[in-house]
Amino acid sequence: MRLRVEFTTEPFDLDEVPPHAVVARETVQSAALDAVDVGPFGNTAEGRADAVLAAVDQLLRKSLEAGATRVSLQVNVIGEADGGREGEA
Repeated sequence: MRLRVEFTTEPFDLDEVPPHAVVARETVQSAALDAVDVGPFGNTAEGRADAVLAAVDQLLRKSLEAGATRVSLQVNVIGEADGGREGEA
């Protein structure tokens, strides 16, 4: 199974990137994921279920330790581990 996680960390700071956001970015970028897109107001990452779930665990732990007061995330199944996409026959 393949998963996509979308997440944000708070509190927001429009003047500089807060430490919890830096930690979140570094965590997903160093994970064994297939695709990572990091932006100022939202982030996504995709990969095999085991890799995404491990990254989410580390993301939550490290972001909270670095000062995040809220982590919002959504996880979606996007296909099978063999590369199939959601909705494909």
